[in-house]
Amino acid sequence: MKKGVNNLKDLKWKVGGAQGEGIDSTGEIFAITLNRMGYYLFAYRHFMSLIKGGHTNYKVRIASQPVHYHGDDLDILLAFDQRTIDENFHELKDGSILIYDSSKLKEAKIPDQGKKVNVCPIPIYDIAQQLGNSIMKNMVAAGASCAAVGLEPSVFHEVIEGIFQKKGENIINANKEAIKKGYDYYKENFNFKLELPEKTGKPNKNLFMTGNEGIGLGALTAGCRFLAAYPITPATEIMYNALAHFPRFGGKIIQAEDEIAACLMAIGGNYAGVRSMTSTSGPGLSLMMEALGLAGISETPLVIVDVQRGGPATGLPTKTEQSDLNEMIYGSHGEIPRIVITPTTAEEAFYYIQHAFNLAEKYQCPVIVGTDMFMGMSKKSISDLDFGKIKINRDEIISDEELQKIEKGMFKRYNLETKTGISPRSIPGQKNGRYVALGNEHEETGYEIEDPETRVKMMDKRMRKLKHFDPSEIGIYFSGEDQFDILLIGFGSTFAQIDEAYQELKEKGEKVAHLQVKVVYPFPRKIVGEQIQKAAKVFVVDHNATGQLRQLIQKEVGYHEKLTSILKYDGNPFSVREIVNGVLGKGVNA
Repeated sequence: MKKGVNNLKDLKWKVGGAQGEGIDSTGEIFAITLNRMGYYLFAYRHFMSLIKGGHTNYKVRIASQPVHYHGDDLDILLAFDQRTIDENFHELKDGSILIYDSSKLKEAKIPDQGKKVNVCPIPIYDIAQQLGNSIMKNMVAAGASCAAVGLEPSVFHEVIEGIFQKKGENIINANKEAIKKGYDYYKENFNFKLELPEKTGKPNKNLFMTGNEGIGLGALTAGCRFLAAYPITPATEIMYNALAHFPRFGGKIIQAEDEIAACLMAIGGNYAGVRSMTSTSGPGLSLMMEALGLAGISETPLVIVDVQRGGPATGLPTKTEQSDLNEMIYGSHGEIPRIVITPTTAEEAFYYIQHAFNLAEKYQCPVIVGTDMFMGMSKKSISDLDFGKIKINRDEIISDEELQKIEKGMFKRYNLETKTGISPRSIPGQKNGRYVALGNEHEETGYEIEDPETRVKMMDKRMRKLKHFDPSEIGIYFSGEDQFDILLIGFGSTFAQIDEAYQELKEKGEKVAHLQVKVVYPFPRKIVGEQIQKAAKVFVVDHNATGQLRQLIQKEVGYHEKLTSILKYDGNPFSVREIVNGVLGKGVNA
């Protein structure tokens, strides 16, 4: 076998096999270990909506600098079955390594794609069996991977001790031995290795966090103390995160009977004065639409997190998509003010959920935080969360002293004499305040009305709220020179791949710029319009089939003739290559 060492700026590693045989745990052990060493990682899970069976894989990109995407190609593939080879071999580069379990794959079929791949058969299952437990094949595989990237097996020890602490010393030692056996087998039989990139982070300083965990941690630091939700992939992790941390700070979690109840409970919590939220995915958001209207007409703050997945209906519950954009912006009956924000990374998920609570209380309206499965369930190294940026602003709550000056029953909760459309609210328990809120149309003190004049005034008051909201204060990312020919536009988690495509196109000599919209409603039409005006061609990257962002830009800004969609809706995240090919006119799948 050819001997050599590659000098890579990053290294991509993937383990794959049948669902239920420990693929995630193998990937987690490998990734957590390197993250603690000080490397910057991005880890993406590909899995099916099955408990057991089907193909699953876990890909890790290891880099010297923070990364937001797992990469188009692959340096090391660790395969537990033939399907992993069949479905992932195309990502391998020349000089890459394929390790497979020769215990089960006696005659592995290696595709002939004209690539120089170093094939390393290792009897992973048999080695684990000889150690007394086939479950430890994951540790054997981790040890072989360790040798392939030039690390010593001892780097895994701290992680192993942490995982198996409750199971005792014998189990810890057995797993350490399994890692050593895998390491030794690789070293004794193969002399090819790939070098890891330079390590620039400080050991044990990086968080290794998903977007869902960013939402949970951000909500807690924003003062949220009540979450009501119904389990739904890929949003359930937000509830699990809250269950793990909220109770220590006096917070409460309720698994509601369905999403309708969950949303109504969150409205109730906010009405009672406790920062409250609910989390869901597309089908659950659909069920919340009636409650969304209630929050709008009762002017109750409400925060909803929608972790988008492939739809419609059950659709692709464990795959990613951005097809809820129209639902988030237009869903519900009647007309109400709302804000829809779309963070781009796990760090922004942490910060933007705090913006969501402040905005919901400032404008007394629903705020929807739109993420997706790619951001929600992928993990990345984060070293720079700044808790000093956290600002909690509860805004217009009337004081007890002010209420004491008002005649009993005359507090105008929905005071029409306000230029901003926002009138101070009281919290139940405040003397002379309001204790009930109607879903019916009402007059200033909250009593039901149907007369046309008051109805129009109350609608106008509510719709005035967002006229002073400037979406550019929170949500625009722009990168590029003042003069450019090509503009790339996206929203949410496509930021990572668009940004790498932008860099690649610049290196090819294209005059290109990148704009990422982080508040999609109210739409930042002024700044988006100014940038589109400069461009000859605008490519809108939409992770859905109908180009929902492109349609929104056409409606809000215009420039129909300049806009071209780059679409993807097969359940997988965009690759950088697909975006570059789309811009260069080669077709996304070229």
